Order: sequence, then C-alpha cells, then structure tokens
Amino acid sequence: MLTTMLPLKDKDKPMVQMLLLAGCCARCILRFCCVSVHAAYRQPPQNTLKQLQAFISDTENSKSQDSAVPEPPEDPPSKRAKLEPGVTDAVLERDDEAAAAPAPVVRLEEEEPRVCVVCLGILQDMCGTSQAVKIAEAVKAENYEFDTVVLSVSLPAQLCVREHSCWLHVKKEVREKGLVLDKDDVIQVKEAFKWIMQGLVAKELGGIAVVTKSAFEVGVEFTHPETDADCHFLAAVCHDCFKTTKDKQLVFTRMAVVKALEKIPDFKFLKHYPCPPAQPTSSCSPQDVRCLHGSVFVAGRYNKFCRSLPQTPWVIDGERRMESSVEELIAAPLLAAFRADGFNFSSSGREDVDVRTLGNGRPFAMELLNPHRSRFNRAEMKQLQETINKSSDKIRVRDLQIVTRQAMSRMKEGEEEKTKSYTALIWTQKPIQREDITFIDDIKDLTVDQKTPLRVLHRRALAVRPRVIHSMNARFLDPHHFYLGLKTQAGTYIKEFVHGDFGRTKPNLCQLLKTDTDILELDVESVDVDWPPAIPE
Repeated sequence: MLTTMLPLKDKDKPMVQMLLLAGCCARCILRFCCVSVHAAYRQPPQNTLKQLQAFISDTENSKSQDSAVPEPPEDPPSKRAKLEPGVTDAVLERDDEAAAAPAPVVRLEEEEPRVCVVCLGILQDMCGTSQAVKIAEAVKAENYEFDTVVLSVSLPAQLCVREHSCWLHVKKEVREKGLVLDKDDVIQVKEAFKWIMQGLVAKELGGIAVVTKSAFEVGVEFTHPETDADCHFLAAVCHDCFKTTKDKQLVFTRMAVVKALEKIPDFKFLKHYPCPPAQPTSSCSPQDVRCLHGSVFVAGRYNKFCRSLPQTPWVIDGERRMESSVEELIAAPLLAAFRADGFNFSSSGREDVDVRTLGNGRPFAMELLNPHRSRFNRAEMKQLQETINKSSDKIRVRDLQIVTRQAMSRMKEGEEEKTKSYTALIWTQKPIQREDITFIDDIKDLTVDQKTPLRVLHRRALAVRPRVIHSMNARFLDPHHFYLGLKTQAGTYIKEFVHGDFGRTKPNLCQLLKTDTDILELDVESVDVDWPPAIPE
C-alpha cells in the first residue's frame, strides 16, 4: 500500500527520469530533488520507487491535470524502471523545441533491483530494522552507561566522487530548464541515513533518545572495496590534496577527496570518470559498530609522602627506574571504577621524585578516556577517594570530584600566576651561628634570574626566566644546617636558588650567605591554586 504522495513538483520530473535511468535508488533520487521531509525517506524504498515511476508516467501526468486521485500502480515493488531499447542520452539532452515531445516510455521488468550507483546500497540494504537490531545489540554488548546517543556514520570516500558524477549528469538538464539548484542543496547520504535509522535504533535501545549531540556516540562504518579505485584519478589531477604514508602510498581520505573535487574543473572530471557512474555489482559492507563515550574529567588534590616516588612513570633509555608513580596510584582505582580505556594526567606544576608534597596538596586532573560508566554521586566519589587512599601509604587524595572540560583551564591558569610555599633543609659549607641567618627573614620580593637548569635542559627550552621570591624565613638547626621557608612565584626552581646551579641562577643562597650551600630535603607546603573546590570532610 502506498503512503502519501512524495513532495515533488513538475520541475523535478526530468531529474527523476534521468536518475532512474542512471541507476540511482529511490532514496538517492529524493536527495537530488532536495526532499527534506524525513517521512519520505522512512517509508519502504519499494513504495517510494513506485511513486517515482507513477510521478513520471504519462498516465500519472494526465491524472494530475484532471485532479484525479492517483491510483497505485499494479506492478509489484520488486520491479525497476528501464527505458525501452533505442532511447539514448540524446533524448535526455533535447533542446527547447524537442522539450514538448513525449517523454521516453518507461516499462517495468521482472529483474532484481540494482545496487545504487551513488550510495552503493547504503540507503537500500543498510537502512532498516535488521540493521538497527545489529547496532543495538552491539551497543548493549559493550555495557555502557548513557541517557542519550548520537548516531554517526562513516562512508567510503568514493561516494563523493560518484555523487559528483551524478550531479554533473543532471546539471545540464537543470540549467536548461532554467531551474535554480545548487549541489549544496542536495541532501547528504549521512543525513538521509540518520533520518531513517535514528528512530529504529532508538526503538531497539528501549526508547533511548537518539539525538544530534551526546556524550555517547555509536559509529557505523561502511566500506566498498570494489570501487576503492574510483578516487585514484584525482591524485593525478590534484596531487597536492593527498598525503602519502611512509611507504609512499597515497591516502584518499574523505576530506581530501572533497577538497580535490572542489578544485577539479568539470571537463577534467568528465575526461577521467564516467558520467553517470558505472553500475556496481555489490553493496557496501558494514564494519563493526564502534561505541565511544566522551571523556570524563576527575579532579582533586594529592599529597605525596615518599621521597622515592615520581609524579609520572620514570623511564630512562627505555628502562623503568621506579616501580610506580603518583599518577598510576591514582589512576588504577579510577580506571577500574569508570571502566575507562585509558587516561591523561595533568597537574598544577610538578615536584621532583625526592620532594614531598604536604599541606593541602597539589591540584590534579585526570581525563578518563572512553569510560563505560560516567555517573557517580558524591557518596560514590567519596568512597572512590577512600579506595585510592587505602591502596597506598605513599599518597593521599582529597576533594575528589567530577569536573567539566572547561573547568580544567582553571588549574593551568594558576601554574605561573599563583604562589607556592616550600620548606628546605639547607647544608652550609662554613659553620654558621643563629645570628648569621636572621637577615634572611627581612628579604622580601627578591627577583632572581634563572637560566634553564641543567637538569631540565633536555625537556625545556634554554631561556632566562625571572622569578620572584616573595618572602623567606630561616630556622637554625646546627652549625651546618638550617631550615629555610620560602614563598615564591609559581615556576621558581628552589634547588637552583639554593646551590646556584653553577651560577645559572642569580642571585642565589650561596651569594647571600657567602658560602657554598646545598639542599638536602625539600617539601612543598602549599600550592595556592583555588581549584578544585574544597569538599568538606
């Protein structure tokens, strides 16, 4: 039974006729006629084909003129339109005088439907309940937690070439009729696919909304090896559009093909590629359904109590030097709880492996990649924090919470602008008395010029960076040792300020005390970045 007639006008008839003859499927014809009514694509394609055949037939024309109610054709939907023998392309390119001549007679043959020359079967065989069931089953098997889903589709690059060919095929007819139609007005295969499939997938997922924007994405990819070579001629005409792999193979990405098609003149395209496209013998092949959840960001502050624990894995010349790291101790429970595939760790500065971080800790954030679980309430986050803290006595985390990607910038903004406080155990070569170090307490806002330290020169550019030591205080311990407290601008190298780094930091503590000094122990007492928000214990 036919549904409501398609929203087509008389001006569309020449294009419908041409596209049917060229081997386009019913839904691709709707696309080229710029039909944007979603329901038109959702009805069975065989019904749409029947309506298109009726639309261009002489019988239908006369009925339309008489305002008669159209009757459904008697032929079964499995039949397809084809010109009688002897009808050539010249018929389709007739001039204005011949325009009044009768249209080519269309008859129906008992043959299997052809694979569409443009969409390569995607809008024919890959849009329906059975495909929606496969997608839903793949999603359910991955056991993700989600409220909405966005459906994405990846198409073979050669579809762009075939669509361009078909567009050029109808372009002359469109212009001769004085019609206004641009290639950009043609509905994209992706859009038509989504209009058909979104409702079907939503139904199979138990009513989960399939929307245009969601943290959870389900991707469907199609390939068509038979026509992979369709793009290759573009390399000779627009070689600069394509990149090569290490083994000198050209990569024909969809974006590169689109770029090349925008540059190539019509006459060159027609010289290298058939118009309309050649008839394929097989449909596209759907690949595995890909599920991907947007990253979840977890933030907090950590304390480090161990002087043999790096912040990140310490690997030198491919050999691991320490068995663990701060980021790994925090990441392991988070990865398990969120069932994530991986993580990216960042923090407000970093401490050396032999430096402790005390006080209220150092702000950190962790991006959890493709988490299968994404929602945790405050009680669950507190329990997760306890799990981390019980897993090791080397670290402790606080204020653990889920934050937005935008909030991450708050942490980085404070790296150079905020202050940090330290306590250092200092050794002096010459014996000192208590009164020898009292002057240190009176030093305020001392600017030091620090050339990139030798120990970090392998990872930081050589430069002289001015840093401010806002205040210091000294606590005498014995003739060769005292504790030095410092409040500095973020980014100050404390060790280099103490020992001078062979004169690369000026002034330094050696110059102030007029004796060689070195640092034996260093603790970070506070990192004055007001992020993330504190959570009451």
